[in-house]
Amino acid sequence: MTKEYPHGDGIVKWVDTQWLMDHATDEDLMILDAQPNVHDYIKAHIPGAIYMNEGLLRVPKNGLPAQYVPEAAIEAIFRRVGLEADRPLVVYTGKGLFSGWGNGLEQTMVAYTLARFGHKHVYVLDGGFEQWMQDEGPVSQVFPEVTDSNFGVEVQREYFVAYDAFRALKDREDVILLDARPPDVYEGQGPWIKPGHIPGAVNVPWKVFMTDENPRKLRPDDEIQAILDEHEITPEKTVICSCGTGREATNEFLLFKWYLGFPKVKIYEGSFTEWSSYPENPTVTGPNPR
Repeated sequence: MTKEYPHGDGIVKWVDTQWLMDHATDEDLMILDAQPNVHDYIKAHIPGAIYMNEGLLRVPKNGLPAQYVPEAAIEAIFRRVGLEADRPLVVYTGKGLFSGWGNGLEQTMVAYTLARFGHKHVYVLDGGFEQWMQDEGPVSQVFPEVTDSNFGVEVQREYFVAYDAFRALKDREDVILLDARPPDVYEGQGPWIKPGHIPGAVNVPWKVFMTDENPRKLRPDDEIQAILDEHEITPEKTVICSCGTGREATNEFLLFKWYLGFPKVKIYEGSFTEWSSYPENPTVTGPNPR
């Protein structure tokens, strides 16, 4: 029994496998494969899908890693892939039949980046490639013919908050700052130069919103609501999504902004990597925000 799709109201929506099977041959629909390794795509992909690896999306800036590529660079990439801002597009990923590297975030990272740079009609395949194969969707090893497009980048600056603005916002009473990382790195020492988390950040790991069996598939709506209630996350608050490098936060940004329709949602793209790069910034260890 599937939910009604598309779910949500906005630039990014979710579709189930049956919806995609019904619409896969629509002339105006593109399908984008974001599996973790090109060999995964070569081994098997949804018929007609074009491959685009998320590794194309971020590079260092002034030495700080995992920053979004310049507008001119992403515009050239999007044009080479054949993307058009107004042409509906379904993005999906999988664990990777060849590599096994995928954790589910590939499709939310790509979907967020598409919207960030001005794509206006993005669908996320709920359940990803694993759900597609489980539901006996067809697969292919044929590469589609693609013509370069004239995609024009328009950065949606209202989606994200930069460092200085983040510092000014994060401690306001009407703001809730989320940290989407796993509890062990939120509470203790991860790969970062400092342990713990940004003071005030509430740990809501991104995986709690996804099913245990498939990290590409959203939990039922009532289970999602129970998580919101537990952490007192309400639409009246400004929700700032953060994590380690801004990747895990894309899952929660998409969820809150477009699946749940919260009116005030931001993503702190620099996240803990940027925060901890400043020696003067404090961090907090343990399970509590402060």
